[in-house]
Amino acid sequence: MPHDPKHQMLHARPNVQTVWQIYAAFQLRDLPTVFGLFSPEIEIVQSGELPWGGIYHGHTGAQQFMEKLTSHVTSAVLLERFIDAGDSVVAIGRTQGTVNGNGQAFDVAIAHVWTLKDGLAVKAQYHIDHPAMLKALAPPEDEE
Repeated sequence: MPHDPKHQMLHARPNVQTVWQIYAAFQLRDLPTVFGLFSPEIEIVQSGELPWGGIYHGHTGAQQFMEKLTSHVTSAVLLERFIDAGDSVVAIGRTQGTVNGNGQAFDVAIAHVWTLKDGLAVKAQYHIDHPAMLKALAPPEDEE
């Protein structure tokens, strides 16, 4: 049975609470709160195999990442649990949504690894199920 992340927050240490707040603010598209929880030197990493992948630095880079991501997909992250590893927090769940270019729905497993320092996120490594995401991103097979 999946863990309930809301229940997990009742006893969570500060770094897990910070990561939870980032997801909650992003879901509401409350970017001032998201950036307030990001270090000015944040580094965001996602595989270049995905159209929005790459390494992004600072708040400007984070904004570029979010713009690229949302230009390709409309999605929401559904969290199943957090792993509290001190200065690192792993968020496990799924990303669900629709590919903007082809209307294809997707439901893809994720594991996001966050590194925190002094209460702020300094690094986010976004790992998703590449074969499932790439399949959703591909043009429909009947369009040849």
